[in-house]
Amino acid sequence: SRQARTFHVAEANSATIGKIVRENVVKASRLHTDESNLYPRVGKTLAAHETVKHSASEYVRYEDGGVVHCNSAESYFSVFKRGMRGIYQHCSEKHLHRYLSEFEYRFNTRVALGVGDQERTEKLLAQVTGKRLTYKAADRTA
Repeated sequence: SRQARTFHVAEANSATIGKIVRENVVKASRLHTDESNLYPRVGKTLAAHETVKHSASEYVRYEDGGVVHCNSAESYFSVFKRGMRGIYQHCSEKHLHRYLSEFEYRFNTRVALGVGDQERTEKLLAQVTGKRLTYKAADRTA
């Protein structure tokens, strides 16, 4: 399935990207990226790695009956950026993982995947059953 997974990384480099891909992407996958030098090494560990050349105004390419692009990832990130600028306006690095989780959940339970508001709410409630919402550690007094 095409599920989004988001990660906050201290530094985007080929070692970090490689570790994330190795731990989260099935080896039979086809990796589509732009021409960044972060991806060639990890791309060799997957079934295929195709790139589009944004520097040459290439954003989509049709080959062997398939489409090569990274527009889906760029669209996901664009929605996240608009949400952070328009709705939340500020987020400290300490809490960034929480915001990323929210956008990931919304993307993975969207109407385009056949998940309606009721089902999305039921899934969310099932995940919080039996959990306490606290900010301070439970062993501290207020």
